[in-house]
Amino acid sequence: MEIIFLGTGSSTGTPVIGCSCPTCLSSDPRNKRTRCSVAIKTDAGKVLLIDTGPDLRLQALREDILRVDGVLYTHTHADHLNGIDDLRNFCFLQKQPIPVFGNEITINDIRQRFTYAFAPPGQYWDKPVLTSQVVESPFILEAVQITPIPVMHGKLPILGYRIGDVAYITDVSDIPDASMALLDGLEVLMLDCLHFRPHHTHIHFDKSVDYARQINAKQTYFIHMTHQVEYGEASSLLPEKMHFAFDGHRVNIN
Repeated sequence: MEIIFLGTGSSTGTPVIGCSCPTCLSSDPRNKRTRCSVAIKTDAGKVLLIDTGPDLRLQALREDILRVDGVLYTHTHADHLNGIDDLRNFCFLQKQPIPVFGNEITINDIRQRFTYAFAPPGQYWDKPVLTSQVVESPFILEAVQITPIPVMHGKLPILGYRIGDVAYITDVSDIPDASMALLDGLEVLMLDCLHFRPHHTHIHFDKSVDYARQINAKQTYFIHMTHQVEYGEASSLLPEKMHFAFDGHRVNIN
């Protein structure tokens, strides 16, 4: 499969509006971060998204994403959900509904806020046409086993996901022991790393590195960074096998 980092930024993105810090003024394209999301392309050419942030349209155009076969939602904060309407273009191209997955809190919230997206398709497929499924245990999607990974985002229970031997965990403040046990033997771990100071709803640099060491994936890519993380300077602090991801970065898994 191929991992395509659509966005690696926090809720504000980088550059931040009105900010003149060195990261926001940087000419290094790896410091230009749209809101956090990833596409997983399977060997059969199917595309699974994790979250639909508000930059989805631009991300899909940039990375030439021409289909979506399912969306795995972590939670419903705006920077992870509010691009949902742009799924309509994929429904129009494919002439079929797109299944979306999440925990019960997430699916109930999406269906309440975007009721129109769960109506039957119209003649012109001019709206997103979605189906929903609450997931609590492993399931198969496009011939790939998906394992939901329950984690905490402050006081909010959300999901990370294991897709084969790849795992994605964003917006996390705590990974319970039972969930850590689901992360053994990973090829690639994508893990939240907000910035360098402790935060009440996200892990920060030291805790992210600590979790990465415990999980011990062959390669770890940190995601969901604020503008306080300057790519070149911060990368020099990372241990072996750990990296900061950047928008447009692609990783192939054999």
